Amino acid sequence: MNLLSFDTSTEFCSAALTLSGQVLSRECMAGNRHSELLLPMLTELLNEAGVRLGELDGIAFGRGPGSFTGLRIGCGVAQGLALGADLPVVGVVTLEAMAWQAQANRVITCLDARMHEVYYAAYRRLGDSMEAVLAPCVCKPDAVPLPEGEAWHAGGSGFAAYPTVLESRLAGRIARVVPELWPHARAIAALALPRFLAGEAVPADHAEPFYVRDKVALTTRERREAIR
Repeated sequence: MNLLSFDTSTEFCSAALTLSGQVLSRECMAGNRHSELLLPMLTELLNEAGVRLGELDGIAFGRGPGSFTGLRIGCGVAQGLALGADLPVVGVVTLEAMAWQAQANRVITCLDARMHEVYYAAYRRLGDSMEAVLAPCVCKPDAVPLPEGEAWHAGGSGFAAYPTVLESRLAGRIARVVPELWPHARAIAALALPRFLAGEAVPADHAEPFYVRDKVALTTRERREAIR
């Protein structure tokens, strides 16, 4: 299958074009510039490959959790491109894509969710998919759910934001921590492919972000209490 995939859920922005198993990709640390960087990246990939959007089989995107603004951008671009080219869409959970990107059999993924919280999940690799051992959630770093067993690979910006708290909470369970683990469009394409083949793609207007939580900011009182 020929797929266009991308992720804008974190500060890291990535795009990939998969053509009969061959992958072209672009990535950059975008900060909050996804809206101005993503479409040029996608256009560059299509031009490099010499293909048109309508010649593809589908579009895959990182559906979250992650930055609320980033998720809206990613979902909006997926819907717009898919509607214009009449293509189906698959959304991939960001934390799952990170687990795939880690290339390990058991992976804890953790993103800084701001507001003194993290997005958190644990996965086990099963062939060409990742099985959620602990489903994605949002929680305080000192209260993350504990997976069974030892020697878990762990990564994500949550470990950069709260290294001492998380490593203390997960003591005896993690063998390696990679704070620089980001979701990548290549992983999203790899996870989306079997879902396209299984007929799990949806029409463009059915594509939705996966927020985990609805609240996006602390009140003034909550910010004061959080730093006491």
